[in-house]
Amino acid sequence: MSFEEAITDLGSDIIIDIEVTPGSKVISVPSGYNEWRKRIEVKLTKNAQKGKANEQLVECLAELFGISSSNILINSGATSSKKSLLLKGVSYQQAVSILGSHLKK
Repeated sequence: MSFEEAITDLGSDIIIDIEVTPGSKVISVPSGYNEWRKRIEVKLTKNAQKGKANEQLVECLAELFGISSSNILINSGATSSKKSLLLKGVSYQQAVSILGSHLKK
C-alpha cells in the first residue's frame, strides 16, 4: 500500500504515525514513507534533547497543514523516534491531499 496507511481517520481529526530523524542537516517534513514500519518519515535539524525536536516537529506540521500548533498533540512516542500525533480539525482527505503533494513518487 502507500503512505495512507500511516493516517488514521477519526472523523474531523486524524492520527499520523511518524518516524523522526533528529539532527539532520535540513528540515524535510515529510521526507518519505517507510512502507515496512508504515510511518511517514520526517527529518529535523533540532536534536532530541529537552523536547526541542518535538517542538520543531509540531511547528513544521502546523505550518504544513495550516493549523495552530495547539491543535497538534503527541499521542504516543514523545521520547521515541516513532511517534503518533493527533491533528485536530484535519480530515483524512485533507491529510492525504497535503502529504501526497509533498511525497512525490
